[in-house]
Amino acid sequence: MIRWGIWIGTTSGIVLGMYMWYVELVTGKKIYTLLMNVDFIPVVGSIDWPIVMEWLFHMVISWVIGILFAYVFMEKRLKPTNRNQWLLAIILSAGAATTYVPLTILAIKETPALTDGIAILYWLLGHALYAITLKKSYHRS
Repeated sequence: MIRWGIWIGTTSGIVLGMYMWYVELVTGKKIYTLLMNVDFIPVVGSIDWPIVMEWLFHMVISWVIGILFAYVFMEKRLKPTNRNQWLLAIILSAGAATTYVPLTILAIKETPALTDGIAILYWLLGHALYAITLKKSYHRS
């Protein structure tokens, strides 16, 4: 279950991270910077982390979400119907998407404004993509 959850979290985390990176590259909206930002965390935030470590922080969160997703269905907390898988993927991704506000408020680096509707739309689309990948990565034959 943990290995499967890590697989789910890895695929979903990579898709989200690459999407955010591409959108920031093309549009200049700092959503990838926001996704990877840890500058507001005491002690951790004072270190200028290499990109590999920022990715690791991002992936750890995604692995936790992937393991939780796998746990719910593999431990029979919910029947793994298509509907339940979509529902849980949407709930977990929506929870992650709500971090836009606190991450923006806490960030020291330049990130999109709380009122930047286009950045928020890109952020929400990325998390919708995350939900799709989360659900599709669970598929077990």
